Amino acid sequence: MEHIATSDSAGCSCALEVSQQFSRWRRQHDGGEIYQSSLMSALLAGVYEGETTMSELLRHGDFGLGTFNHLDGELIAFERQIHQLRSDGSARPARADQKTPFAVMTHFRPCLERRFDHPLSRDEIHQWVDRLVGSDNVFVALRLDGQFETAKVRTVPRQEPPYRPMLEAIEQQPLFRFAAVAGTLVGFRCPPFVQGVNVAGFHEHMITADRKGGGHLLDYTMAHGTLRLSVVRHLNLALPSDPAFRQADLNPADLDRAIQAAEG
Repeated sequence: MEHIATSDSAGCSCALEVSQQFSRWRRQHDGGEIYQSSLMSALLAGVYEGETTMSELLRHGDFGLGTFNHLDGELIAFERQIHQLRSDGSARPARADQKTPFAVMTHFRPCLERRFDHPLSRDEIHQWVDRLVGSDNVFVALRLDGQFETAKVRTVPRQEPPYRPMLEAIEQQPLFRFAAVAGTLVGFRCPPFVQGVNVAGFHEHMITADRKGGGHLLDYTMAHGTLRLSVVRHLNLALPSDPAFRQADLNPADLDRAIQAAEG
C-alpha cells in the first residue's frame, strides 16, 4: 500500500506540504467505493428493519459503521470484524446473520497516516482531517487508534414495533464516559450535499482496545495516537423495497435539525 506517513513530533512536514502530497496521491487513484444500505432519513423516520446481513456487509467492505435491526445498539466494523455496541455500554462480536436497517461500509485503504504525540480534542482532530483533505466535496473514511483521555458515547436501546421516530427513541438513550482508555475510532466525513442520504460532516463510533465497550461518539479527547485517512469518491446506494421504507417521509422540513440532534 502506498501511503504518506507523517509525524506530529519534532521535524515533521508542515500541514501544507502534507496536504499537497495528499492531493497528488488523490489525483492518481480512483478513491474506492462506499456501500450504503438505506438512508439516514429513513432511520430518522423509524425504518428500523432491513434485510442486509452482516455477512453481506463484509462482501462490500471491511470497515464501517451503522446500526442493527430494531435500532439495537451501534455497529462498528474494521479489519473485517463487526462488533455490536450495546445499550449497556458493552460490546460483542456481531453474528453473521444479524441484519441492519442502515450501514455504511468501504474497503479501507488509507493513503495518509499521521501520528500525534500530544492531546487533541475532537474538534482539533476534525480540523486536521479538513486541512489534510482540502475539500468538503469528497467522502473520507477515517480511523484513529490511540489512547483516549476521555470519550463520551451513547448507544440506542432496542426498539419494538410500532416504531417511534428516532428522535423519540433516543430520548432515553444511555450515555457512557470512558477515561484513560485505549481504543479505535471508526468514522466517515461526508459532504454537505448528502445530508439525509447519510450524515453530512463527521459520524464516528468507538470501541475499546479490549473489545468490551464503546458506542456512538459524542465527544472525545485523544492523548496520543495515529490517524489514518482514505478519500472515497464512489457511492453505491442500496435502497430497501419494503412497505415501511416506501411509505416513510424521507424529506421532512426539519431534516437537518433532526440529524444534528440525533447524531450529536
